[in-house]
Amino acid sequence: MKLIVGLGNIGKEYENTRHNIGFMAIDSFLGYVSFKEKHQALYYEKNINGEKIIFVKPTTLMNNSGIAVRKYMDFYKISIEDVLIIYDDMDYDVGTFKIKPSGSSGGHNGIKSIIEYLGKDNFKRIRIGISKPKGNTINYVLGRFSKSEMSLIEDVLQIVKKVIEDYNVLDFDKLMSKYN
Repeated sequence: MKLIVGLGNIGKEYENTRHNIGFMAIDSFLGYVSFKEKHQALYYEKNINGEKIIFVKPTTLMNNSGIAVRKYMDFYKISIEDVLIIYDDMDYDVGTFKIKPSGSSGGHNGIKSIIEYLGKDNFKRIRIGISKPKGNTINYVLGRFSKSEMSLIEDVLQIVKKVIEDYNVLDFDKLMSKYN
């Protein structure tokens, strides 16, 4: 069993904002499905190649994402090796992404929360680029993508869909070699 968590903020006012790229990746992969709610998150279970995958979108707001991640890991007895977090990253340009096996929070409050609640930073991640802001960081990450940026995001989400499919069947080092 694996846990794939897309980070974002719940609510209409946050839809399609830069900070919600994790939610967008989950939605892009799953299409239109009916999420259930439990453990301070929306979740959907899907079998992929015979393995149960739990897709999660925390409802705690970004800065408390670790609460939901910890609850799902504990409830389903999922080891940290089987957790994949998808989130926005200002260190990468819009339309790019990076797959990593671990690392620091890099200043991302959602990742900071997960590290705090897990007590470790060795969870797998897909960092999707949103570029650096020219002004206020908060307004920027909570802002929407421009039309040209959205075109790049749609392209990268198509690749991330393939990464998620392969995550279940490839060794993580091979996954990184294939897509990084």
